[in-house]
Amino acid sequence: MGLFNRTNSASSAAAAPVNPDLAALTGEYTLDPAHSTLGFVARHAMVTNVKGKFNDFGGTLHLDGGDPSRSTAALDITMDSIDTGSADRDGHLKSADFFKTEEFPKMTFRSTKAEALGGDDYRITGDLTILGTTKPITIDLEFNGAATDPFGNERVGFEGKAELLRSEWGLTWNAALETGGVLVSDKIKLNFDISAIKQA
Repeated sequence: MGLFNRTNSASSAAAAPVNPDLAALTGEYTLDPAHSTLGFVARHAMVTNVKGKFNDFGGTLHLDGGDPSRSTAALDITMDSIDTGSADRDGHLKSADFFKTEEFPKMTFRSTKAEALGGDDYRITGDLTILGTTKPITIDLEFNGAATDPFGNERVGFEGKAELLRSEWGLTWNAALETGGVLVSDKIKLNFDISAIKQA
C-alpha cells in the first residue's frame, strides 16, 4: 500500500494509477508520542555505540490519497528531553558544547519531497533545523500499515532511518583519544518508530 508518489514503470508519460485503498487514509494525522520513538545512535570512543532518544516531541502528517505526492510531515522536538540513560551525559549534551538547549530549545523537521521506492518502502526529504542551522536530510521509511485500535482511533505506522554528519549543523565538540581517533563520531544514525492518529 503506497502513501507517496509512484512512478509508472510501463510509461513515464502516463499518470501512475492510485491504489483505491489510499482514499481511506486521506486526512490529517497527529503523532502519538506514547507509541512512537525518536532515537539516535552515536559511536563512542571508537569501540561502542551509545543510544539515546527524545522524550518530548510532537508532529503532524497530511496524507493525500488522491495525490500522494502532496503528503507532508512536520516534527518539533524539545531538546531538553534528550535521554541517553546517563544524567551526566545528558547534561553535557544540553550544554554549550553540543545542543545549547537554553538558546535553541527546539529541533524541527519539515518535509519538502516524498517518493516511492517500491513496495512499502519510501523516501522523504525535508529541512532539519538544529542550532538555528537548516539543512536537507533524507529519511528512508517503511509503511507498516493502517488499523483502527480498540479505542476507535484510526492509526498509521511507519519505521524510518537516516544518517547525518553532526558537524554540518555546527555540532563539532570532540576529544582526542590517546590511542587515536575521537571520543564521539561525526556520523549519527537516526531511528524512528511512528504511530499517528487520524483527526476527526
